Amino acid sequence: MLYIKKYGHWVISIFIAIIFLDSLRFKFTNAPETQTIFGKLDAWAETLGAGGVFSQTGLFSQYVIGGAELVASLLILTGLFLGYKTLQGLGALIGVAIMTGAISFHLFTPLGIDPNNDGGGLFYAACVVWIGSIVLAILRRNELLKLGCNLVNSLLSK
Repeated sequence: MLYIKKYGHWVISIFIAIIFLDSLRFKFTNAPETQTIFGKLDAWAETLGAGGVFSQTGLFSQYVIGGAELVASLLILTGLFLGYKTLQGLGALIGVAIMTGAISFHLFTPLGIDPNNDGGGLFYAACVVWIGSIVLAILRRNELLKLGCNLVNSLLSK
């Protein structure tokens, strides 16, 4: 158990970063799988009067989401390898936010769990990354609370 406590954050951090970084090759190259997913989401948004929000130039485009995944990965890996636990915690929080959105869109829109006919692999990977990000944020809660307190104190002192 001591081994898991000592090195568990390494496994979680590297796993999250690998999943996020691997997805960038699909998002940043406009792969057919990405076109299918974001196309379905944009068509759904169109029915709600928000067409274009998931398009390639939209607020939640594949490039914006991919950029957030890249930032989360860099923060997690920088925190891991350089010892900046606060950065690792921030990356984990960004991961929670991204994956909460991904899981929600899979469950509550016409996208569904298996939009690319891969057996739901993308959805299940999102769930595992979401859980891993939550665990990592919990492991870095002291650093995140300190950062939050410093931010609040800074805002209140002005």
